[in-house]
Amino acid sequence: MNNDTLAQRYLAQWNEPDPRLRRALIRDLWAIDGAQVLVDPPQAMREAAAALAFPIPPLEVRGHDAVERRVTRAYEMFVEPGHRFAARGSVARLAANLVGFGWAMVDADGAVVGGGYDVIALDDEGRIRLDQQYIGIDAPEVGAA
Repeated sequence: MNNDTLAQRYLAQWNEPDPRLRRALIRDLWAIDGAQVLVDPPQAMREAAAALAFPIPPLEVRGHDAVERRVTRAYEMFVEPGHRFAARGSVARLAANLVGFGWAMVDADGAVVGGGYDVIALDDEGRIRLDQQYIGIDAPEVGAA
C-alpha cells in the first residue's frame, strides 16, 4: 500500500460511522499487537501528573480491541457531533517502514478546529505496529479524507 492510501485508510477508520466496518478497518490496518501512543496528553492530565511529581505520561493502547475502543470513543466525542478528520499536507516516507502525516479535525463548514501529526511504524506486512500521535502539531493545507 502506498503512503497516501495508508493515510486515507487510517483517517477513514476514525470517520467510519458503522461499527462493523470500523472494526474491519482496524483489523486490516493494525498489527495484532499494534499500539497507539498519545505522546503529549491533554493539559489536564499533564497538570495532574505534575501535581503528583510524575513526568508527563504518554497514553498507550495496544491490540485490536484497545485500538477499536480508542477509535470508537474518538468517533463518539468528535465525529458524531459533526466533525471529521481530514488529511493535512503531504504524507512523508521517513524511513523504510516509517510514515508521517498531518491531519486536521474540521467542522461541517470545513473550518479547522484541531489537528495533529502521526508517525507510524509499519511491520513487514505493512500493518501499523506503532502509531505515535502528536495532537496540536500543525501541517499545511487541508485535503480530503
